[in-house]
Amino acid sequence: MKGWISQLAPALGRRRRDALYRERTTLASPQGAQVCLDGIDYLNFSSNDYLGLANDPSVVAAFQSAADLYGVGAGASHLVVGHHRAHAMLEDELADFLGRDRALLFSSGYMANLGVLTALLSKGDFLYQDKLNHASLIDGGIASEAKLIRYRHNDLSHLELLLKKHSKLHSKLHSKLHSKLQSSSEDKTLAKTLVAVDGVFSMDGDIASLDKLVRLGENYDAALMVDDAHGFGVLGDRGAGCCDYFGLDQNQVPILMGTLGKALGVAGAFVAGSHTLIETLIQFSRTYIYTTALPPACAAAALQALSLVQQQPERRQHLNELIVQFQQGLAAIGFEPTNSMTAIQPLIIGSSEQTLAFSQYLNTQGLYVAAIRPPTVAVGTSRLRITLSSAHTSSQINCLLSALDTGRKVVGLT
Repeated sequence: MKGWISQLAPALGRRRRDALYRERTTLASPQGAQVCLDGIDYLNFSSNDYLGLANDPSVVAAFQSAADLYGVGAGASHLVVGHHRAHAMLEDELADFLGRDRALLFSSGYMANLGVLTALLSKGDFLYQDKLNHASLIDGGIASEAKLIRYRHNDLSHLELLLKKHSKLHSKLHSKLHSKLQSSSEDKTLAKTLVAVDGVFSMDGDIASLDKLVRLGENYDAALMVDDAHGFGVLGDRGAGCCDYFGLDQNQVPILMGTLGKALGVAGAFVAGSHTLIETLIQFSRTYIYTTALPPACAAAALQALSLVQQQPERRQHLNELIVQFQQGLAAIGFEPTNSMTAIQPLIIGSSEQTLAFSQYLNTQGLYVAAIRPPTVAVGTSRLRITLSSAHTSSQINCLLSALDTGRKVVGLT
């Protein structure tokens, strides 16, 4: 092999040497609490299928029926001839469920976050983000060319300090732009300030303090965007996510992103908000405009899953009971608490080598638990990312706890 492509191999070798190499497994069964990976059956504790809807018979049937009606692909972008009736129905139901004016479908959460930030922000604007935000929010911020300022994880005192520090700069920029507005007939807007945050942090499972973030936003004229990928469907009295959990409305959190591939068990994502926000995204979000629409069968399946979220609160209740059982079980076998009361339960091991060894030991016991290592998490914080689902049983949680108790001795953890 010639040229610079041949120089990629050493980096792969270093990643393998440092126990950071990622390898795919091939699923040969439906998603669920029990799966077949690479020909081996496992109890699955690594899926984001929090409500067990990915293989629910009624969701599968909705997908099949819609495929018969609409075919398997949208065939075009939403703005050409790819916006099907199933898409429109799902957008309407999402908006109604979330108490928003409208919702807009995207092909994935990554594309939604990238599309929102690049459509709404540009050079001269200010974007504040939690240090542990998902990569899609970080990448969207960088692509927007706004000034990206990151605050310590869930440290709102640090965020307020940064907001105060930059408020004078904000004021100067606003004054400068205001002068330009008065002296120019061009269409200009004043600098914007946005705080973007995960509702539930994907690697730690803790919940952002949205109520306090709202107050900070009001004090410093900063709009709030919440990525509710891991909260939508499971948090709050109705399962409507983090805003439901904190009792916040559209005016307090004007930009809400959620995914359809986690608690709803399907695929895709949405942004919900005001008429003006959604129309702005339709006109200016490149990741919405320049891509083929989500298959309409996915929209129909998600619509059925959304119906089950509302009709079957017992799924959330059972999941919450399993979370409590797991937390109490961890304490009983001597593990530190995870500080998470969501379906994401991280066990911080530290070293990448020990984390990988622990994951591999669990595999030998018939349990699949992903080893999460840098660069996904910070160096020295490698972990077992355990995710629970309402599809799990109490006895399966006990099986996991027993294997964790034995496994830590096998891999040399004290």
